[in-house]
Amino acid sequence: MPHLFDPFTQRSITFRNRIGVSPMCMYSCEDGVANDWHVVHLGARAIGGAGMVCVEATAVEPRGRISPADMGIWDDKHIEPLARVARFLTQHGAVPAIQLAHAGRKAGTKPPWEGGGLVESGGWQAIGPSAVPFQGLSTPAEMTIDDIKTVQRAFVAAAKRALAAGFKLIELHGAHGYLAHSFYSPLSNHRTDLYGGSFANRTRFIVETATMLREAWPRDLPLWTRLSCSDWVDGGWTIGDSVELSKKLKDVGVDAIDCSSGGNVMGAKIAIGAGYQVPFAEAIKREAGIATAAVGLITEPSHADEIIRNRRADFVLLARQSLRDPNFPIHAAFALHQKDKAPIPKQYLRSF
Repeated sequence: MPHLFDPFTQRSITFRNRIGVSPMCMYSCEDGVANDWHVVHLGARAIGGAGMVCVEATAVEPRGRISPADMGIWDDKHIEPLARVARFLTQHGAVPAIQLAHAGRKAGTKPPWEGGGLVESGGWQAIGPSAVPFQGLSTPAEMTIDDIKTVQRAFVAAAKRALAAGFKLIELHGAHGYLAHSFYSPLSNHRTDLYGGSFANRTRFIVETATMLREAWPRDLPLWTRLSCSDWVDGGWTIGDSVELSKKLKDVGVDAIDCSSGGNVMGAKIAIGAGYQVPFAEAIKREAGIATAAVGLITEPSHADEIIRNRRADFVLLARQSLRDPNFPIHAAFALHQKDKAPIPKQYLRSF
């Protein structure tokens, strides 16, 4: 029976435990360039013992940013600042990961502490599968086939830069109402061509993009995809759909599904509670036969360990709890009577 502090191997990469740090937007870049904030913020979670630390949603092109302060990887100038992050994570035992993203119709907004909403000056035209706006935002331009191919090439170029920066895992962001999710959800995709209508057509964008990433990314390194496993709205995307999509993604070489949900429409009725998204990871792991990562209000060591021990997921990813406690993995090892597995840096040994 596996437990939270068992190593986990995918392709040539071995994670020291099953605890990861989810990608979390920090809205702290200028022109997409990572800086000291990111080294310290992400590095602290590696020092704290996480098996994997994933850099926030990183835009593959400027118009793919959620906000002007987003991290980017659309230019070679982004490589070395990101390499500083990847080097530090590696030096302190965490697998360095990065989420490659495009905000689609939800692009061009202000950082949350500025109230959100559209950027009032210096914004840009958002794009999406259809001219269907996200509530409160501008109407996106419906993407042409040429637009689709341009964005897919940008994902491939971003993957090559991620490799040059030293990352060992890339995650395709296909959740939370951003571009890939807006293609596969019938709520936001009203196209009538090869990228709209049927399930096969609506999932074509994400499956093609994942295929292209797998071809560009080294065969010995993992490729993950984050999905919104349910829109939580009648007539929207469902967990059954996610199972079928996960099978297709597995077939093209995706190694794990990071199982989140929601984000595509306002007003969705989400049954939020501790571990409320874990059943998505459990269903996809069981029915699609692919590794999964569980997320969603997992805050207690015993809960995280239960998810792994009962084979509900292969990995547990923490977001807000990691912000509150960068040393969660160390504290969890003590709480679970796995003191010998506590990933304590030698500099901190006298403190535990």
